[in-house]
Amino acid sequence: MSARTHRTHLLAAAALTAVTLTLTACNSGKGVKDEGSSTVSGSGSSPTTSDPSGPASKGSTSGGTTGSEGSKVSSGSTGSSGSTGSSGSTGSSGATDTDDSGSGLKPCSPAATRTTATVVSRPLNHILLTVTNTGSGNCDLVGYPAVRFGEAQSVPPAIEDSKPQAVVTLTPGESGYASVLLSAADGSGSDGYTARSLTVLFDTSASTAAKPALPAKGVYVDSTLSVSYWQTQMADALAW
Repeated sequence: MSARTHRTHLLAAAALTAVTLTLTACNSGKGVKDEGSSTVSGSGSSPTTSDPSGPASKGSTSGGTTGSEGSKVSSGSTGSSGSTGSSGSTGSSGATDTDDSGSGLKPCSPAATRTTATVVSRPLNHILLTVTNTGSGNCDLVGYPAVRFGEAQSVPPAIEDSKPQAVVTLTPGESGYASVLLSAADGSGSDGYTARSLTVLFDTSASTAAKPALPAKGVYVDSTLSVSYWQTQMADALAW
């Protein structure tokens, strides 16, 4: 055997021995254990990971609570919108009630009525004022008429005992009445004169007047001149 061949065999044997040693090391339980221990320690980090998840879940729970509290806040704001309901205070404005009790009246006007002045035989020295609604809606005769005979500058007083319990409301075609005492039947009045014209304001605050005709010879009036309040019935007006 030559020296070269012997060297080749020695190198081959050495290489085989190295491979054998490497395989032995790889298959030893210790090597597997070492690698496994790193894996276990890695999995051991899982509890560490789960721990944060624990607080995180708690956080999510508290977050849920916060959310529920948030919903309470939002519901509170909804409740505050209920203050819009307090706009019901808008409904409680007494102005509406005032309007119903006062300005709800619609006074009759000469333009939508017909007014006559009739001399009656009973009671003595009286004329009857009749106002008929010729309009398409209701109207009210408020208080008593303010009358002026001839050139008189003042209006006669009302007979307070004749005041009705309610305002006289006229439906279309309906009439209201008031009587006028012209002069004292026993002649006790003073400052008498004959008047041939008459102006009638339906109440003391009216701005336009009716001018019913009087008899051609006129009517005699004196200081006892007075009027009744408006009435719904002719008989009630003539009772004064």
